[in-house]
Amino acid sequence: MKPIATIALLALVVLVLWFMLRRFEHAQLYFPSSELEATPDVIGLPYEDVYLSTSDGVRIHGWWVPSEDGAPALIFCHGNAGNISHRLELINILHRLGLNVFIFDYRGFGRSEGRPNEEGTYLDAEAAWRHLREDRGIEPEKIVIFGRSLGGAVAIELAKRREAGALIAESTFTSTVDMGRIVFPFLPVRLMVTNEYDSISKVGGLALPKLFIHSQDDELVPFEMGKQLYREAAEPKEFAVISGSHNDGYLVSEPDYSKAIADFLKTYLE
Repeated sequence: MKPIATIALLALVVLVLWFMLRRFEHAQLYFPSSELEATPDVIGLPYEDVYLSTSDGVRIHGWWVPSEDGAPALIFCHGNAGNISHRLELINILHRLGLNVFIFDYRGFGRSEGRPNEEGTYLDAEAAWRHLREDRGIEPEKIVIFGRSLGGAVAIELAKRREAGALIAESTFTSTVDMGRIVFPFLPVRLMVTNEYDSISKVGGLALPKLFIHSQDDELVPFEMGKQLYREAAEPKEFAVISGSHNDGYLVSEPDYSKAIADFLKTYLE
């Protein structure tokens, strides 16, 4: 085989492998669902459909679930699976705490257009923040950024980019590289990952009050990762331990869970 043909073949093989790795990474990280199975009125909560345009021109969808006038507004960054309709129970808990809730779907989830990736999820969260500031006139000190699981990484990045009164990160991993090494210890994860969600390198630079919540029974994201984020975070910070699995800890521990959030917000937002 001629040298030029050999180089071309090697380049093709590398390109195919790179494409396969990107597809594999995406398939392991994002599990979107397009169908909304229910809306907040099913649990007796009024809501408003909201469509936003991100800074890169993607149209995303969310719900505004209002509480009392003047109450803090919470930006809800959900995890890597399903869509906003699978978070009604948690929306209800947050509403009972007296919070206005704005929950949105990342690009590619629910009724939001596009395809998810790390920077895209960050831009989606920024669009949600701008909606509260510019469309609803809510001051930064009255905004709570909240994220569960992968959403915790999105929330941490949003707190780095935009002003807010408080940050809550629940069941959040340190980085996708760290998670990948646990799930796929036999793979060169560092070389494969392009969506890093490197929260552990960011929390030390966040000056706003932070609450980390993690279940000691979490079977997906190790409890120690939550503790690592807390240890690396700058003051002021709090840590709340709950029980239950990764996906139902907030329900299993609901009284303690609600109290931890309520006490945190009372301390730092009032």
